[in-house]
Amino acid sequence: MSTLPFDLSDKIYEAQFAESAERLEAYADFVAIVKQLRRDCPWDREQTHESVKHLLIEEAYEVVDAIEAEDWDELAEELGDVFLHVLFHSVIAQEDDRFTLADVIEAETDKLVRRHPHVFGDETTDDPDAVAASWEEIKQQEKDGEADESPSVLDGVPTQLPALLRAYRMQQKAAGVGFDFPDRDQAWAKVEEELAEFRSATAHGGAEDREEEFGDLLFALTNYARQADINPENALRATNDKFTRRFQHVEARLDESGSSVEEADLSTADQLWDEAKEDE
Repeated sequence: MSTLPFDLSDKIYEAQFAESAERLEAYADFVAIVKQLRRDCPWDREQTHESVKHLLIEEAYEVVDAIEAEDWDELAEELGDVFLHVLFHSVIAQEDDRFTLADVIEAETDKLVRRHPHVFGDETTDDPDAVAASWEEIKQQEKDGEADESPSVLDGVPTQLPALLRAYRMQQKAAGVGFDFPDRDQAWAKVEEELAEFRSATAHGGAEDREEEFGDLLFALTNYARQADINPENALRATNDKFTRRFQHVEARLDESGSSVEEADLSTADQLWDEAKEDE
C-alpha cells in the first residue's frame, strides 16, 4: 500500500518520478519552519517583498558562482537559499491574501505541462531547437489570450537583467518570431557597420554620440555571438575571471620583489602578464 498522500494513478507523470513520503515530509517541515520564523523572529517578521528582493538576486548569482566553481556542496547550499527566498515571498503573499505557495507550484506545474506537449501531449520531437521554438510559441499564445492589448514578444524579458544578458535574451525572443539575420555573415557585417560608426563618433561626435554608438556596437556583437552559439554573458564572465587571475598574478609577483603595479613600469607588468598567461 502506498504511503504517499495522493493516488499516483491520477497523475500525469510516471510513478517512478514521484517523491517519497519522507522527502515530502522534509519539504513540509521546511515550509513550517519558515512560517514560524515569520511569526517569531523579529527580523523575519518585519521583512517585505521590497526589503529582501535584492537578496534573491544575490543568491542567484551565488548559485552561478558555485556552478562555475563546480563546487557541488556549495551549489546544494546556495540552491537551498534560493528556495528559501521563493518560499519566503510566498509566505508574505499568503499573509496579504494575494496567493499561496500552492498557487505558485500549481501555476508552474500547469505551465510546464502546457509548454511540453511533446512529453505530456500528442506531439513528438527529438529536436531541442524545435522544443525551444514551441515553448516560445505557446508562451506567446498564452500572452495573447491574457492581454487586453497586443503583447510584445519582448514582454517576458526582465528589465532588471544585466544589460548584456538582456540584449541576448531580447535577440533570442525576436529571432524566435523570425526577426533575425539569415546567417552569421550578415550579422558580422552589422558589427563592422556599427564599429565604423563608433570610430566616427569617437573622432567627431560628442559624449552622447560615442555612448550611443558604443551601445549599438555591443548590441551587434551580442547578436553575432548568439548566431555563433555563444552566450555573451557567460563569455564575458569567463574573461573577467581570467583577467582577475592574471592581474592578481602580476600583483603577487611584484609584491615578491618589493614593488607594486603602481610602481612598476609597463614592460615589467606586461612580462608578468605573459608569464601568467603561459602558466595557464
